[in-house]
Amino acid sequence: MTQEFVVWLGRQAMFTVLLVASPVLALGLLVGIMVSVLQATTQIHEQTLSFIPKIVAIFLAILLCGPWMMRVMLDFATQLFERLPEVVR
Repeated sequence: MTQEFVVWLGRQAMFTVLLVASPVLALGLLVGIMVSVLQATTQIHEQTLSFIPKIVAIFLAILLCGPWMMRVMLDFATQLFERLPEVVR
């Protein structure tokens, strides 16, 4: 296993994780901000009011972006298995 392969693997793994997680995290952040603004304007500070919309939004994001996320992860795995003979040398 060469140093270049390890660096490539680490870089690709971090990029893939950031790419796959970004839609879910962005939607959760957006819904969290909207709920916070709603709570600040109405002065209703119920704990479940902040968690339930975020959970629903994250599930919807996973449902909508799931096939794309799976394709990105499969592409990474395919690249890794294609470069596996370099490790054996």
